[in-house]
Order: sequence, then structure tokens, then C-alpha cells
Amino acid sequence: MEINPVVILFAAIFTNNIILTNFLGMCSFIAVSSEIKTSLGLGQAVTFVLTFTTVLNYVIYHHVLEPLGLESFRFIVFIITIAAFVQLVEMIVERYLPNLYYALGIFLPLITVNCAILGVSLFMVIREYNMLQSLLFGFGSGVGWTLAIVAMAGIRKRLKYAKVPKGLEGPGITIIVTGLMALAFIGFSGIVQIQ
Repeated sequence: MEINPVVILFAAIFTNNIILTNFLGMCSFIAVSSEIKTSLGLGQAVTFVLTFTTVLNYVIYHHVLEPLGLESFRFIVFIITIAAFVQLVEMIVERYLPNLYYALGIFLPLITVNCAILGVSLFMVIREYNMLQSLLFGFGSGVGWTLAIVAMAGIRKRLKYAKVPKGLEGPGITIIVTGLMALAFIGFSGIVQIQ
């Protein structure tokens, strides 16, 4: 039975959120989630990259690698595609959005090594999605990642004024809050689940 692409979109945002169910992309999630504006900017960049690299990798995998019998090279090819696309996005952001470029700093080029980007492309192949399903899965995963990082930024902003034990300040409390957010998102799992 083929899963409706709209179901995949909503599942990628809520029930199979790439950060809160698979814990992919934690490095930049923890490092950048201290400011809402920066988190939103990075989330938009990740969504953009996820959407387009998933489609590019779909086309490359199904129209180049599979016909040539080179499926085992998908990891290398996907990483090269992601790296090239992120370089393009970095140049565009630097040129047209310099404030966001400087706010994101080192984290913009680190989108290249964000394991959520590669994970979505690999899930797309493993789950045997078609082009539309892959597009909506990539977009939904980006929106879900953005939703999670912006929510975390809002929570961390409030935590600045809370009495957090000294040993848990910074990444410690962030990981605990991420776990609590993941539990909250599990509440959506009764709605729809994709495998």
C-alpha cells in the first residue's frame, strides 16, 4: 500500500520529526537554539536544503545510480550533492542576507555535515518513496526540524530566568528539554506513523 504524500508531509513534521524521533541534526540544534531569530534563519536554510537535496538525490539515485548498478555509491554521491548545494546556499545567503549570514556564522557551512540532511535522503531510498513523496518528506522534515529548533530557542530564552542547577546549565538542560519535547511529540504518534 502506497502512503499518501500528504500523510508523509504531516508525519515528517509531527510524528516522525527528524530531530525528536531520530535525533538527527543534534549538533546544530543544541548550538544554535539559543536565539529565536537565528534558529528560525537556520531552520529555513535547513528546510530549503533538505527539500532540494532530497529531490536532487532522488533523481540522481533513480536515474543515474540505479540504471548503472552503482547503488552502493549513494552515500558518497549524496554527500557530494549536499555539500555542493550547501555551498550554493551559503553564497546566496552571504550575498543577499548578510545579517543572517553573520548571525549563523560557522553553522551555515555546517549544514553540510548535518546528519539530518543525509538521513532524510537515505530514508527516502530505504522507504522507496516516489518523487512527490520524497519532495514532501524532505520539506516536512525541514519544517519539523525548524519547528523543533524554534521551540527550543523559545524555551531556552525562558530558561535564562529560571533557577537551573549549576551542573545542568547550557547543553545539559537543553538535552533534558529535548527529551521532554520528544515525549510531547510522541503524543502525535497515534495519528499517523510512517516507516
